[in-house]
Amino acid sequence: MAARGAVPAPGWAALGLGLGLALLCAGPAAARVHHLTLRDDVRQKVHLNTFGFFKDGFMKVNVSNLSLKPPMSADKGSEVGFSLDRTRNDGFSTYLDEELDYCILRKKPEQDVSIVILLLDFTNEVVKVRFSAEASSLLPKISFVSEENATATITKPTKTSEQNAVSGKSLEETEQNTDSKDKKSERSTTTSQSIIEQEHRVRNDGGTFSFQFFFNISSDNQEGLYSLYFHKCVGEKGQPNNNQQLFSLDIEITEKNPESYLSAGEIPLPKLYISMALFFFLSGTVWIHVLRKRRNDVFKIHWLMAALPFTKSLSLVFHAIDYHYISSQGFPIEGWAVVYYITHLLKGALLFITIALIGTGWAFIKHILSDKDKKIFMIVIPLQVLANVAYIIIESTEEGTTEYGLWKEILFLVDLLCCGAILFPVVWSIRHLQEASATDGKGSGVQKQSRNEFWKWGSVLTNAAINLAKLKLFRHYYVMIVCYIYFTRIIAILIKIAVPFQWKWLYQLLDEMATLVFFVLTGYKFRPASDNPYLQLSQDDEDDLEMEAVVTTSGVMEGMKKVKKVVST
Repeated sequence: MAARGAVPAPGWAALGLGLGLALLCAGPAAARVHHLTLRDDVRQKVHLNTFGFFKDGFMKVNVSNLSLKPPMSADKGSEVGFSLDRTRNDGFSTYLDEELDYCILRKKPEQDVSIVILLLDFTNEVVKVRFSAEASSLLPKISFVSEENATATITKPTKTSEQNAVSGKSLEETEQNTDSKDKKSERSTTTSQSIIEQEHRVRNDGGTFSFQFFFNISSDNQEGLYSLYFHKCVGEKGQPNNNQQLFSLDIEITEKNPESYLSAGEIPLPKLYISMALFFFLSGTVWIHVLRKRRNDVFKIHWLMAALPFTKSLSLVFHAIDYHYISSQGFPIEGWAVVYYITHLLKGALLFITIALIGTGWAFIKHILSDKDKKIFMIVIPLQVLANVAYIIIESTEEGTTEYGLWKEILFLVDLLCCGAILFPVVWSIRHLQEASATDGKGSGVQKQSRNEFWKWGSVLTNAAINLAKLKLFRHYYVMIVCYIYFTRIIAILIKIAVPFQWKWLYQLLDEMATLVFFVLTGYKFRPASDNPYLQLSQDDEDDLEMEAVVTTSGVMEGMKKVKKVVST
């Protein structure tokens, strides 16, 4: 049985436009050697980076051209600084997220919280490092270095000029003699609460400040997921923060584990992607073998389904290559990144198009799409292109930019809309089959008064059985799609948040495994076989096809009769 008609193409122009837009928007993919430039930004908190460290990993941060507009004055109570937060997983940090209207720089670090606050004092041209004495063993030592000896210090991180807790306290006691009475009481309160505070000089170049610091993970207790934030507190202490003051800065961040520039939870990803690419390629090869073996029952959509695992396999191969270069040198090769973006975009669009076509029954039981089906494709294809463009922009944009958060929200919303839209064709098909089954059931009451009527009554029963089998198949397919969406969009993300930082790659593993299982089950349910209820036409459908053939007959054939071929024995 061969399919008629051409593959529907609503929205293919949007697919090509989205591909070109994605390639224009995509720069070098997000690397582990970061450079971020912010100009006249108004945000009060900027998430600069998150990275998982093993023992002997290090982070180097170079802050330059930090300035405020208008310049900060001491009498306004404004404060600017950074915070370094350590957690064991990718869940939310309750210490940073509580009291969002109140700046964290104005809080004293709690005893059981692993956080370091770097508060800038523009008047005295120093940066104050504050952390809890009880949490000091769980936090790395932050070293401030000059530009001349930065390289030497990173090479030998144990030989630093950073003060230890005792020297830090003695420095505070020395400076305490020259401060006012109010400052004395504040210092004494800080000491009584076991808060260690250290001061380091910063460079002031005409109102723009620069400094450089780094830390090394020296023990197993210090391993974890570290998040670096920039904070700006404007307004009087005890009052809500406001955005009346602009800031600008250039920041370079280099982070590395002992043998890789990848975060601890991303180190296994290149091998994982290559392995999964092999599984998808093997599944596609098996599917091609099935199609060649059952040629008489193959439709065009079966070949469209065959293209999907191979496209997915190519996407994973290029993704693995992209991560390999990031792991070895800290940044990707732009050519490989662009090839990955192309295959990722094609894979995403092909996946949703195939699911929607199967749901509408195109090429199996009908060869043209209805207006209602076409509207779904006109919605799904542009949304899927927009989702992939958002994903590419997120991958190629630094996390601290304002566009990053915007496109991340767009990706989440559009992806949910796509997942919901592809369910409509399946629901419509289920409703249609339910109505057809009910109609066929009513037809069973026809009285069998003649041989012709008896034949019609048997045809009704056959159609009812076929429609019930199709209804059962479509219900299974609907459950499969819902489970796939629910698992990859909700369950896997919850697992990613809950697992320890070094096991974050489990999210990608579960996501790829779920996709592979979904592909295999879909292929099995809609395999080319004569006994597949999805490929069986009811008697009414056969009559429609015969009528279609009569209507489309050209005038040249008018007056000619169709004669059955008789084979002589």
